[in-house]
Amino acid sequence: MDENLSKVISDVNIFTEGHLVHGNLVVGADGRIAEIQQTPCTKESTCWLLPGVIDAHVHFREPGLTQKADIASESRAAAAGGVTYVLDMPNVKPTTTTPEALAEKHRLFKEKCLVNYGLWYGITVNNIDEALALYGQPDSPHRDEICGFKVFLGSSTGGMLMNDQQKLRQLFAGTQRVVGIHSESEDIIRQNADHYREMFAGQEVPVEYHPKIRSNEACMATTRMAVALAKETGAQLHVCHITTADELQLMGETPNITGEVCVSHLWFCDEDYQRLGTRIKCNPAIKTVQDREALRRGLTDGRIFSIATDHAPHLMSDKQGGALRAASGMPSIQFSLLAILELCKQGVLPLNKVVELMSQHPAERFGLAGRGEIRVGNYADLVLVDPNATTTVSKENILSKCGWSPFEGTTFSHRILATWVNGKKVNY
Repeated sequence: MDENLSKVISDVNIFTEGHLVHGNLVVGADGRIAEIQQTPCTKESTCWLLPGVIDAHVHFREPGLTQKADIASESRAAAAGGVTYVLDMPNVKPTTTTPEALAEKHRLFKEKCLVNYGLWYGITVNNIDEALALYGQPDSPHRDEICGFKVFLGSSTGGMLMNDQQKLRQLFAGTQRVVGIHSESEDIIRQNADHYREMFAGQEVPVEYHPKIRSNEACMATTRMAVALAKETGAQLHVCHITTADELQLMGETPNITGEVCVSHLWFCDEDYQRLGTRIKCNPAIKTVQDREALRRGLTDGRIFSIATDHAPHLMSDKQGGALRAASGMPSIQFSLLAILELCKQGVLPLNKVVELMSQHPAERFGLAGRGEIRVGNYADLVLVDPNATTTVSKENILSKCGWSPFEGTTFSHRILATWVNGKKVNY
Protein backbone atom coordinates (compact mmCIF):
# COMPACT_ATOMS: atom_id res chain seq x y z
CA MET A 1 0.00 0.00 0.00
CA ASP A 2 1.36 3.45 -0.94
CA GLU A 3 2.28 5.19 2.30
CA ASN A 4 1.80 8.67 0.83
CA LEU A 5 -1.78 7.90 -0.20
CA SER A 6 -2.23 11.31 -1.75
CA LYS A 7 -4.25 10.16 -4.77
CA VAL A 8 -4.89 6.43 -4.53
CA ILE A 9 -5.61 4.27 -1.49
CA SER A 10 -4.92 0.78 -2.76
CA ASP A 11 -5.45 -2.84 -1.73
CA VAL A 12 -7.96 -2.21 1.06
CA ASN A 13 -11.43 -3.36 2.05
CA ILE A 14 -13.65 -0.37 1.34
CA PHE A 15 -16.95 0.08 3.15
CA THR A 16 -19.39 1.28 0.52
CA GLU A 17 -23.08 0.71 -0.17
CA GLY A 18 -23.50 -1.04 3.17
CA HIS A 19 -20.70 -3.59 2.99
CA LEU A 20 -16.97 -4.13 2.48
CA VAL A 21 -15.58 -4.54 -1.04
CA HIS A 22 -11.93 -5.05 -1.86
CA GLY A 23 -10.18 -2.61 -4.15
CA ASN A 24 -8.63 0.80 -4.64
CA LEU A 25 -10.07 4.23 -3.97
CA VAL A 26 -9.08 7.13 -6.21
CA VAL A 27 -9.25 10.69 -4.86
CA GLY A 28 -9.53 13.58 -7.27
CA ALA A 29 -7.74 16.91 -7.06
CA ASP A 30 -10.94 18.44 -5.64
CA GLY A 31 -10.74 16.19 -2.56
CA ARG A 32 -13.70 14.09 -3.66
CA ILE A 33 -13.85 10.38 -4.38
CA ALA A 34 -13.29 9.96 -8.11
CA GLU A 35 -13.46 6.18 -8.45
CA ILE A 36 -13.88 2.97 -6.48
CA GLN A 37 -12.08 0.14 -8.26
CA GLN A 38 -13.05 -3.36 -7.19
CA THR A 39 -10.16 -5.83 -7.44
CA PRO A 40 -9.51 -9.43 -6.36
CA CYS A 41 -8.70 -9.73 -2.68
CA THR A 42 -5.19 -10.68 -1.61
CA LYS A 43 -4.33 -12.58 1.55
CA GLU A 44 -2.48 -9.52 2.85
CA SER A 45 -5.52 -7.26 2.50
CA THR A 46 -7.12 -6.91 5.90
CA CYS A 47 -7.46 -3.16 6.51
CA TRP A 48 -10.83 -1.45 6.42
CA LEU A 49 -11.38 1.92 4.77
CA LEU A 50 -14.41 3.48 6.48
CA PRO A 51 -16.12 6.86 6.12
CA GLY A 52 -14.75 9.32 8.65
CA VAL A 53 -16.70 9.67 11.87
CA ILE A 54 -18.98 12.71 12.22
CA ASP A 55 -19.16 13.66 15.89
CA ALA A 56 -22.11 15.99 16.37
CA HIS A 57 -21.43 16.71 20.04
CA VAL A 58 -18.04 18.04 21.12
CA HIS A 59 -16.67 20.69 23.46
CA PHE A 60 -13.29 21.92 22.21
CA ARG A 61 -13.25 24.60 24.97
CA GLU A 62 -12.13 27.53 22.82
CA PRO A 63 -12.50 30.43 23.35
CA GLY A 64 -12.14 31.07 27.05
CA LEU A 65 -11.41 27.63 28.51
CA THR A 66 -8.14 26.79 26.79
CA GLN A 67 -6.41 25.64 29.95
CA LYS A 68 -8.55 22.49 29.55
CA ALA A 69 -8.35 22.04 25.79
CA ASP A 70 -8.19 24.01 22.57
CA ILE A 71 -9.20 23.63 18.95
CA ALA A 72 -5.75 22.55 17.77
CA SER A 73 -5.22 19.89 20.44
CA GLU A 74 -8.71 18.40 20.28
CA SER A 75 -8.90 18.34 16.50
CA ARG A 76 -5.59 16.42 16.55
CA ALA A 77 -7.18 13.94 18.94
CA ALA A 78 -10.23 13.79 16.68
CA ALA A 79 -8.19 13.03 13.57
CA ALA A 80 -6.17 10.40 15.45
CA GLY A 81 -9.48 8.76 16.30
CA GLY A 82 -10.79 8.72 12.75
CA VAL A 83 -13.14 11.67 13.28
CA THR A 84 -13.27 13.93 10.22
CA TYR A 85 -16.15 16.29 11.13
CA VAL A 86 -17.10 17.82 14.49
CA LEU A 87 -20.01 19.99 15.63
CA ASP A 88 -18.90 22.14 18.55
CA MET A 89 -21.18 23.18 21.40
CA PRO A 90 -21.82 26.80 22.47
CA ASN A 91 -20.96 26.73 26.20
CA VAL A 92 -17.57 28.38 25.99
CA LYS A 93 -16.53 31.87 27.20
CA PRO A 94 -18.15 33.95 25.94
CA THR A 95 -21.04 31.63 25.12
CA THR A 96 -21.90 31.28 21.43
CA THR A 97 -25.18 33.12 21.83
CA THR A 98 -24.52 36.31 19.85
CA PRO A 99 -23.57 36.91 16.21
CA GLU A 100 -20.31 38.45 17.36
CA ALA A 101 -19.34 35.43 19.44
CA LEU A 102 -20.27 33.13 16.56
CA ALA A 103 -18.12 35.10 14.10
CA GLU A 104 -15.13 34.96 16.44
CA LYS A 105 -15.55 31.23 16.96
CA HIS A 106 -15.66 30.66 13.21
CA ARG A 107 -12.43 32.64 12.88
CA LEU A 108 -10.73 30.45 15.48
CA PHE A 109 -11.93 27.17 13.98
CA LYS A 110 -10.98 28.14 10.42
CA GLU A 111 -7.50 29.00 11.64
CA LYS A 112 -6.85 26.03 13.93
CA CYS A 113 -9.10 23.04 13.25
CA LEU A 114 -7.55 20.03 11.49
CA VAL A 115 -10.91 18.49 10.61
CA ASN A 116 -14.18 19.76 9.15
CA TYR A 117 -16.39 21.58 11.63
CA GLY A 118 -19.78 23.13 12.31
CA LEU A 119 -20.99 25.25 15.22
CA TRP A 120 -24.07 24.94 17.41
CA TYR A 121 -25.76 28.22 18.39
CA GLY A 122 -26.89 28.51 21.99
CA ILE A 123 -30.44 29.59 22.81
CA THR A 124 -31.25 31.55 25.96
CA VAL A 125 -34.43 33.25 27.15
CA ASN A 126 -33.10 36.51 25.71
CA ASN A 127 -31.90 35.73 22.19
CA ILE A 128 -34.63 33.65 20.53
CA ASP A 129 -36.08 36.38 18.27
CA GLU A 130 -32.69 37.37 16.89
CA ALA A 131 -31.56 33.75 16.51
CA LEU A 132 -34.66 32.76 14.55
CA ALA A 133 -34.33 35.77 12.27
CA LEU A 134 -30.62 35.32 11.55
CA TYR A 135 -30.32 31.53 11.42
CA GLY A 136 -33.70 29.85 11.74
CA GLN A 137 -35.48 30.24 8.40
CA PRO A 138 -34.80 28.91 4.89
CA ASP A 139 -34.09 32.47 3.73
CA SER A 140 -32.25 33.62 6.85
CA PRO A 141 -29.15 35.63 5.86
CA HIS A 142 -26.71 33.70 8.05
CA ARG A 143 -28.40 30.29 8.01
CA ASP A 144 -25.32 28.37 6.92
CA GLU A 145 -23.20 29.72 9.78
CA ILE A 146 -24.67 27.23 12.28
CA CYS A 147 -25.50 23.52 12.33
CA GLY A 148 -28.44 23.88 14.69
CA PHE A 149 -29.74 25.41 17.91
CA LYS A 150 -28.72 24.04 21.31
CA VAL A 151 -30.92 24.37 24.39
CA PHE A 152 -29.90 23.43 27.92
CA LEU A 153 -33.10 22.41 29.68
CA GLY A 154 -30.95 21.48 32.68
CA SER A 155 -27.94 23.45 33.81
CA SER A 156 -24.53 22.13 32.88
CA THR A 157 -21.15 23.68 32.16
CA GLY A 158 -21.53 27.27 30.99
CA GLY A 159 -24.58 28.65 32.78
CA MET A 160 -26.97 28.51 29.80
CA LEU A 161 -30.08 27.13 31.53
CA MET A 162 -33.27 27.82 29.57
CA ASN A 163 -36.30 26.72 31.58
CA ASP A 164 -39.04 28.96 30.15
CA GLN A 165 -41.52 26.62 28.44
CA GLN A 166 -43.21 29.46 26.55
CA LYS A 167 -39.87 30.43 25.01
CA LEU A 168 -39.18 26.79 24.18
CA ARG A 169 -42.52 26.56 22.39
CA GLN A 170 -41.64 29.70 20.43
CA LEU A 171 -38.38 28.10 19.33
CA PHE A 172 -39.93 24.74 18.44
CA ALA A 173 -42.74 26.35 16.47
CA GLY A 174 -40.53 28.95 14.82
CA THR A 175 -37.95 26.90 12.91
CA GLN A 176 -37.24 23.69 11.07
CA ARG A 177 -33.57 23.82 12.04
CA VAL A 178 -32.39 20.98 14.26
CA VAL A 179 -32.90 21.83 17.93
CA GLY A 180 -30.59 19.82 20.19
CA ILE A 181 -31.50 19.58 23.85
CA HIS A 182 -29.63 18.78 27.03
CA SER A 183 -32.55 17.14 28.76
CA GLU A 184 -32.60 17.20 32.58
CA SER A 185 -35.09 18.81 34.95
CA GLU A 186 -33.36 21.50 36.97
CA ASP A 187 -36.02 21.36 39.67
CA ILE A 188 -35.61 17.62 40.22
CA ILE A 189 -31.82 17.90 40.22
CA ARG A 190 -31.96 20.67 42.81
CA GLN A 191 -34.32 18.71 45.05
CA ASN A 192 -32.14 15.61 44.83
CA ALA A 193 -28.97 17.59 45.53
CA ASP A 194 -30.54 19.16 48.63
CA HIS A 195 -31.59 15.72 49.86
CA TYR A 196 -28.13 14.18 49.57
CA ARG A 197 -26.41 17.31 50.84
CA GLU A 198 -28.51 16.99 53.98
CA MET A 199 -27.93 13.24 54.18
CA PHE A 200 -24.15 13.68 54.23
CA ALA A 201 -24.33 16.64 56.64
CA GLY A 202 -21.55 18.83 55.31
CA GLN A 203 -19.36 15.98 54.06
CA GLU A 204 -18.50 15.39 50.41
CA VAL A 205 -21.33 13.57 48.62
CA PRO A 206 -19.63 10.53 47.01
CA VAL A 207 -19.53 10.47 43.22
CA GLU A 208 -21.58 7.23 43.24
CA TYR A 209 -24.57 9.44 44.10
CA HIS A 210 -24.23 11.50 40.93
CA PRO A 211 -26.80 9.34 39.02
CA LYS A 212 -29.14 9.60 41.99
CA ILE A 213 -28.92 13.41 41.88
CA ARG A 214 -29.11 13.66 38.08
CA SER A 215 -31.61 10.86 38.15
CA ASN A 216 -33.65 8.86 35.70
CA GLU A 217 -36.66 10.99 36.68
CA ALA A 218 -34.75 14.22 36.01
CA CYS A 219 -33.99 13.06 32.47
CA MET A 220 -37.39 11.58 31.75
CA ALA A 221 -39.37 14.63 32.89
CA THR A 222 -37.85 17.03 30.37
CA THR A 223 -37.46 14.50 27.56
CA ARG A 224 -41.15 13.61 27.82
CA MET A 225 -42.07 17.30 27.74
CA ALA A 226 -39.79 18.11 24.79
CA VAL A 227 -40.93 15.10 22.75
CA ALA A 228 -44.59 16.01 23.30
CA LEU A 229 -43.91 19.60 22.26
CA ALA A 230 -42.00 18.47 19.17
CA LYS A 231 -44.86 16.19 18.15
CA GLU A 232 -47.28 19.09 18.56
CA THR A 233 -45.20 21.66 16.67
CA GLY A 234 -43.35 19.45 14.18
CA ALA A 235 -40.00 20.69 15.47
CA GLN A 236 -36.81 18.94 14.39
CA LEU A 237 -35.87 17.73 17.86
CA HIS A 238 -32.57 16.00 18.55
CA VAL A 239 -32.31 14.62 22.09
CA CYS A 240 -28.63 14.71 23.01
CA HIS A 241 -26.88 12.09 25.16
CA ILE A 242 -29.80 9.84 26.09
CA THR A 243 -28.90 7.84 29.20
CA THR A 244 -31.99 5.92 30.33
CA ALA A 245 -34.05 2.95 29.19
CA ASP A 246 -37.21 4.98 29.86
CA GLU A 247 -36.24 7.77 27.45
CA LEU A 248 -35.67 5.21 24.71
CA GLN A 249 -39.36 4.37 24.80
CA LEU A 250 -40.04 7.86 23.44
CA MET A 251 -37.67 7.48 20.47
CA GLY A 252 -38.15 6.11 16.99
CA GLU A 253 -41.80 7.03 16.56
CA THR A 254 -41.61 10.05 14.24
CA PRO A 255 -38.82 11.13 11.85
CA ASN A 256 -38.65 14.68 13.23
CA ILE A 257 -37.49 13.37 16.63
CA THR A 258 -34.07 11.72 16.84
CA GLY A 259 -32.02 10.43 19.73
CA GLU A 260 -28.26 10.47 20.28
CA VAL A 261 -26.31 8.23 22.62
CA CYS A 262 -22.74 8.86 23.72
CA VAL A 263 -19.86 6.41 23.72
CA SER A 264 -19.35 6.81 27.48
CA HIS A 265 -22.92 5.73 28.26
CA LEU A 266 -22.53 2.70 25.99
CA TRP A 267 -19.24 1.68 27.58
CA PHE A 268 -19.49 2.52 31.30
CA CYS A 269 -22.14 1.94 33.98
CA ASP A 270 -22.64 2.85 37.64
CA GLU A 271 -20.49 -0.09 38.73
CA ASP A 272 -17.50 1.75 37.25
CA TYR A 273 -17.71 4.70 39.68
CA GLN A 274 -15.92 2.61 42.31
CA ARG A 275 -13.00 2.03 39.95
CA LEU A 276 -12.86 5.30 38.01
CA GLY A 277 -14.50 7.81 40.36
CA THR A 278 -14.99 11.30 38.97
CA ARG A 279 -13.19 10.42 35.74
CA ILE A 280 -16.57 9.19 34.46
CA LYS A 281 -18.65 11.94 36.07
CA CYS A 282 -20.63 13.62 33.29
CA ASN A 283 -24.01 15.24 32.70
CA PRO A 284 -26.37 13.47 32.25
CA ALA A 285 -24.88 10.87 34.56
CA ILE A 286 -23.74 7.38 33.64
CA LYS A 287 -26.46 5.18 35.04
CA THR A 288 -27.22 1.50 35.69
CA VAL A 289 -26.10 -1.65 33.92
CA GLN A 290 -29.71 -2.09 32.85
CA ASP A 291 -29.77 1.37 31.28
CA ARG A 292 -26.49 0.70 29.48
CA GLU A 293 -27.80 -2.59 28.09
CA ALA A 294 -31.00 -0.89 26.92
CA LEU A 295 -28.95 1.78 25.15
CA ARG A 296 -26.93 -0.93 23.44
CA ARG A 297 -30.11 -2.63 22.24
CA GLY A 298 -31.32 0.74 20.99
CA LEU A 299 -28.42 0.83 18.54
CA THR A 300 -30.00 -1.88 16.42
CA ASP A 301 -33.75 -1.55 16.97
CA GLY A 302 -34.19 1.91 15.43
CA ARG A 303 -34.57 3.96 18.58
CA ILE A 304 -31.04 5.41 18.62
CA PHE A 305 -30.34 7.53 15.56
CA SER A 306 -26.70 8.46 16.10
CA ILE A 307 -23.63 8.03 18.28
CA ALA A 308 -21.57 11.00 19.51
CA THR A 309 -19.10 11.59 22.34
CA ASP A 310 -19.93 14.74 24.28
CA HIS A 311 -16.14 15.07 24.31
CA ALA A 312 -15.61 17.45 27.23
CA PRO A 313 -12.04 17.73 28.55
CA HIS A 314 -11.27 18.97 32.06
CA LEU A 315 -8.00 19.18 33.92
CA MET A 316 -7.67 16.49 36.57
CA SER A 317 -7.58 19.29 39.15
CA ASP A 318 -11.13 20.16 38.05
CA LYS A 319 -12.23 16.57 38.66
CA GLN A 320 -11.42 16.60 42.36
CA GLY A 321 -14.30 16.28 44.82
CA GLY A 322 -17.51 14.29 44.80
CA ALA A 323 -20.91 14.32 43.17
CA LEU A 324 -21.57 18.00 43.85
CA ARG A 325 -18.10 19.50 43.40
CA ALA A 326 -16.09 17.68 40.73
CA ALA A 327 -16.47 18.97 37.17
CA SER A 328 -18.66 16.91 34.85
CA GLY A 329 -17.29 15.76 31.52
CA MET A 330 -14.51 13.63 30.06
CA PRO A 331 -12.32 13.46 26.96
CA SER A 332 -13.30 10.64 24.62
CA ILE A 333 -13.04 11.59 20.95
CA GLN A 334 -9.68 9.95 20.24
CA PHE A 335 -10.93 6.50 21.23
CA SER A 336 -14.63 6.69 20.33
CA LEU A 337 -14.45 4.74 17.08
CA LEU A 338 -12.19 2.13 18.68
CA ALA A 339 -14.67 1.71 21.55
CA ILE A 340 -17.64 1.22 19.23
CA LEU A 341 -15.67 -1.17 17.01
CA GLU A 342 -14.95 -3.14 20.18
CA LEU A 343 -18.70 -3.38 20.80
CA CYS A 344 -19.04 -4.46 17.19
CA LYS A 345 -16.54 -7.27 17.75
CA GLN A 346 -18.49 -8.29 20.86
CA GLY A 347 -21.65 -8.62 18.77
CA VAL A 348 -23.48 -5.58 20.17
CA LEU A 349 -23.92 -4.10 16.68
CA PRO A 350 -22.74 -4.98 13.16
CA LEU A 351 -20.20 -2.92 11.20
CA ASN A 352 -22.84 -1.44 8.92
CA LYS A 353 -24.59 -0.03 12.00
CA VAL A 354 -21.30 1.48 13.24
CA VAL A 355 -21.01 3.38 9.96
CA GLU A 356 -24.68 4.30 9.91
CA LEU A 357 -24.78 5.67 13.46
CA MET A 358 -21.37 7.38 13.51
CA SER A 359 -21.17 8.73 9.96
CA GLN A 360 -24.19 8.39 7.68
CA HIS A 361 -26.94 9.44 10.07
CA PRO A 362 -25.15 12.52 11.49
CA ALA A 363 -24.49 13.68 7.92
CA GLU A 364 -28.17 13.26 7.07
CA ARG A 365 -29.46 14.94 10.22
CA PHE A 366 -27.30 18.02 9.90
CA GLY A 367 -27.42 18.42 6.14
CA LEU A 368 -23.75 17.69 5.52
CA ALA A 369 -23.98 17.06 1.80
CA GLY A 370 -21.36 14.75 0.34
CA ARG A 371 -20.33 13.41 3.75
CA GLY A 372 -20.86 10.27 5.78
CA GLU A 373 -20.57 7.64 3.05
CA ILE A 374 -17.89 6.37 0.72
CA ARG A 375 -19.30 6.84 -2.75
CA VAL A 376 -18.16 8.48 -5.96
CA GLY A 377 -18.63 12.26 -5.78
CA ASN A 378 -18.55 12.46 -1.99
CA TYR A 379 -15.72 14.13 -0.11
CA ALA A 380 -12.87 11.79 0.75
CA ASP A 381 -13.33 11.92 4.52
CA LEU A 382 -11.87 8.56 5.43
CA VAL A 383 -10.33 6.46 8.18
CA LEU A 384 -8.12 3.42 7.68
CA VAL A 385 -8.54 0.78 10.39
CA ASP A 386 -6.51 -2.38 11.00
CA PRO A 387 -8.93 -4.90 12.57
CA ASN A 388 -6.05 -7.22 13.48
CA ALA A 389 -3.84 -4.84 15.47
CA THR A 390 -4.46 -3.66 19.01
CA THR A 391 -4.36 -0.23 20.65
CA THR A 392 -3.64 0.21 24.34
CA VAL A 393 -4.57 3.61 25.78
CA SER A 394 -1.84 5.21 27.87
CA LYS A 395 -0.76 8.71 28.84
CA GLU A 396 1.92 8.47 26.16
CA ASN A 397 -0.57 8.25 23.28
CA ILE A 398 -3.29 10.61 24.55
CA LEU A 399 -3.47 13.76 22.40
CA SER A 400 -6.16 15.71 24.26
CA LYS A 401 -4.62 18.69 26.03
CA CYS A 402 -5.95 17.60 29.43
CA GLY A 403 -3.63 14.59 29.28
CA TRP A 404 -5.88 11.83 30.61
CA SER A 405 -8.62 9.47 29.47
CA PRO A 406 -11.20 7.28 31.21
CA PHE A 407 -10.02 4.56 28.80
CA GLU A 408 -6.45 4.50 30.16
CA GLY A 409 -5.26 0.91 30.45
CA THR A 410 -7.89 -0.37 28.00
CA THR A 411 -6.67 -2.45 25.07
CA PHE A 412 -8.86 -2.19 21.99
CA SER A 413 -8.87 -4.84 19.26
CA HIS A 414 -8.38 -2.41 16.36
CA ARG A 415 -5.88 0.27 15.38
CA ILE A 416 -6.44 3.46 13.43
CA LEU A 417 -3.71 3.81 10.83
CA ALA A 418 -4.59 7.02 8.99
CA THR A 419 -7.27 9.67 8.52
CA TRP A 420 -8.06 11.82 5.49
CA VAL A 421 -10.07 15.04 5.53
CA ASN A 422 -11.27 16.32 2.15
CA GLY A 423 -8.83 13.95 0.46
CA LYS A 424 -5.78 15.06 2.43
CA LYS A 425 -4.02 12.82 4.91
CA VAL A 426 -3.95 14.46 8.34
CA ASN A 427 -0.64 14.69 10.16
CA TYR A 428 -1.57 14.41 13.80
